[in-house]
Amino acid sequence: MKSHIFIYFFTISNLLFSQNYSTKQSADSIFFGLKGELDSAFEIGDESKIAKSYIQLGDYYQSIEISTQAIEQYNEALSILQEEFPELQVSIRNKIAQSYINLKNYEKSREYLNVSIALAEQELLENHLAYAESLLGTAYEKQENYSEALKHQTKSLAIYTKSKDQVGIATVNENIGSVYEDLQEFDKALKFFSISNDIFKKLKHGARINVINNLGDVHRKTGDYENALVYTKSALKLAEQFDDHHQIESAHKDLARTFALMGKYEMAYDHRLVYEDLQEDGFYSQNFRQLNTLQTIFDTKEKESEIALLKKQNQVNEANQNLLIFGLVILISLSGVAFFFYNRKRQESAKIQAYEQKLLKVELDQKAVEEKKLQDEIQLKTASLSKYSLNMAQKNKMIAETSSTLQNLASRSTIDPIPKIKTIARELKKSLSEDKEWDEFMNFFKEIHPQFIKQLSKTTTSKLSSTELRLAMLLRLNLSSKEIASILRVTPDSVRVARYRLRRKLPIEQKQELVNFMLQF
Repeated sequence: MKSHIFIYFFTISNLLFSQNYSTKQSADSIFFGLKGELDSAFEIGDESKIAKSYIQLGDYYQSIEISTQAIEQYNEALSILQEEFPELQVSIRNKIAQSYINLKNYEKSREYLNVSIALAEQELLENHLAYAESLLGTAYEKQENYSEALKHQTKSLAIYTKSKDQVGIATVNENIGSVYEDLQEFDKALKFFSISNDIFKKLKHGARINVINNLGDVHRKTGDYENALVYTKSALKLAEQFDDHHQIESAHKDLARTFALMGKYEMAYDHRLVYEDLQEDGFYSQNFRQLNTLQTIFDTKEKESEIALLKKQNQVNEANQNLLIFGLVILISLSGVAFFFYNRKRQESAKIQAYEQKLLKVELDQKAVEEKKLQDEIQLKTASLSKYSLNMAQKNKMIAETSSTLQNLASRSTIDPIPKIKTIARELKKSLSEDKEWDEFMNFFKEIHPQFIKQLSKTTTSKLSSTELRLAMLLRLNLSSKEIASILRVTPDSVRVARYRLRRKLPIEQKQELVNFMLQF
């Protein structure tokens, strides 16, 4: 089941956002452009522009799937809005709720949606209310509370139908179909998916790709493999037309499943390989973009702290200089009176300096607490990283064993393969549930070692291949050749050859261990 959530009320703003921030722009230029707009808004004191800038920053973080930062920006915008902007408040709360759904924090999402729905009903904001009800239904669906999910999706559908919003109607029909698919009521699921498909087809909307994939899933789950192939291949073709990397990847994954169930293991294996290659490419692209953005945010905050500290020090120096000049003038004009005032001003200056030093100490203490928190997070990520690397090794070993078993079954015509295939299917299903371990593995690695790839690339005598780069990352984790072989799905001998080729591209001494060299970065 693949649920599709359409963010209706920000279609126009998000379209403009995607146009303004095309792939030709770097993550740094996008971030600094938005940050510059926010700083300018603060300088002129325009609260509406400040709120707009926070929302744009939130949209940017959400577009690269950094939901925690997006929520922070949306809440900043929400905190400065006045009561005379109820529609904007509802819109922002819906955005925050969507971000919490992405983070799988469904309880928090429901808190924001309940407030959003109440305010939308009070202000008669029909379209915002329909979207909030749909999001609430999605949150309940993720928590497997299907009766509440259907209740709120039905409310949303009624509102969209009343306003004749075709995109909203199609989207909610798809969401309802997803709920029935979860309930294994496949006839009802096909009905709602078909309605959604017909509407999106008329609109020539890219969201139709996901609906067709869902139709393929339902036919596969009901054993109608021929129709499942027809829908999934249609979804793949449409995804290629729209250049939708995620949907292309999903279609190949579904084709592999369907061909495997039909006993066409060679074709299943081919589509599985394409899916894994696409998944790896998309994973690296997304995570490098997120890493660059997070590094830019960190560097910017660090520079802002340094500037603020320098300004504070300059203010202290200027105050001291003014007091000294004042004391000298008084000393020359009236020696007796000057002496009195000089002592008095000196005491006041001491108090000011003591107060300012206290402020500086508080700021430094706060920075130390933040750094300690960051170190604790890094330690937690390191532990998680080790766990994910072992999970991947186990998964790859299982896939290799499964491949060998399938080849043996294919060569033994006298043995009934069905019981063994069912066992293999259960093992593959369990393994597939761990696919996202790779995503989290790379997230944690780049958060813990943000400069590793950049610094390693500077030292190499020639450009590293993607395989050599992955090997270097696993060596940085101090993994053994056997563990690396299992993760990369190669033999230990191949790992030794790869290590030798990697070593030739590095300025490393003959007696120095390759692992120790990697640990320097």
